[in-house]
Amino acid sequence: MNRLFIVLLFLLNVSCFAQKKTAVPIIFDTDIAGDYDDVGAMALLHAFADQGEAEILGMVSCNVFHTTVPTISVLNTYFGRPSIPVGITKTEFPNKDCQQKWAQGIVEKYPHALKSNAEAMDAVKLYRQLLAKQPDRSVTIITVGFFTNLAQLLDSKPDEFSKLTGKELIKKKVKNLVSMAAGLPAGKDRFHEYNVHVDAKSSQKVFADWNTPILLSGFEIGEKIHTGIRLISSASIQNSPVKDAYQIALTADKNTKGRMSWDQTAVLVAIRGVEPYFSSRKLNFEITDDGTNILIPGERFEYLTEKMPAAEVAQLIENLMMHQPKTK
Repeated sequence: MNRLFIVLLFLLNVSCFAQKKTAVPIIFDTDIAGDYDDVGAMALLHAFADQGEAEILGMVSCNVFHTTVPTISVLNTYFGRPSIPVGITKTEFPNKDCQQKWAQGIVEKYPHALKSNAEAMDAVKLYRQLLAKQPDRSVTIITVGFFTNLAQLLDSKPDEFSKLTGKELIKKKVKNLVSMAAGLPAGKDRFHEYNVHVDAKSSQKVFADWNTPILLSGFEIGEKIHTGIRLISSASIQNSPVKDAYQIALTADKNTKGRMSWDQTAVLVAIRGVEPYFSSRKLNFEITDDGTNILIPGERFEYLTEKMPAAEVAQLIENLMMHQPKTK
């Protein structure tokens, strides 16, 4: 009996070990400021990190608006990770402001280690530094903004971090790229989506030259998934920059239904996979000079399609957005 018990216990431990998932190494690329679904996306990413599902290697901004790095720092500090490396594109473009002033509000109210964009590392250098240190084919890049940094990474030269070119380094170290970008609303074979058209030249380069698998969450996916109302109505969540950002922005927009959750969908599938939340299909895009994505023959991209009802996905996403920092 004792021997049988020991065997059963051993098999149970083996089974549990086999089912345990390894944390996904993530570099997060955001245009945080122009919209606030980026805040929700960062909340999801930190929730996944607290649950052991994600390892946040670094974060970069593809938007040079003056609140972007301080905003990232506010959220990283709030979730107990103030030392996450942060980078930003060192150009004057793109520069998209925060019209509802939610970013200014949380930067003024909450502590943060990085006080200005100038204190962040050059985004491409940070990408190269982080990638060079990781095992081969291990890193997932999530981009929920413009393709500025990724296009520059593709063009980057060997440096102190790696003897490889940018394209070689990507091929060697990146497992896949997950992006909230493009769109194919019902009945259309072309669409003008914000993340793609703002820096169309960079979008063209990444869509054409990126050399790892690419998973796209298109405009029509997040458009139907509304979140934020339950978050701002929660009496149990106090002194939260996530809640405050949504409260300020939803109030400014006179929005009583919740904000579309484009960026959160990219984080969700990057960490947990496409199923059971969505299905997907293979397709190909050409990006025009004005940033329009046109459906063309081919199967270069994996593209999300609807499966689970939008309201169910919204509930799951908002539960994660309401995740509170781990207490030590």
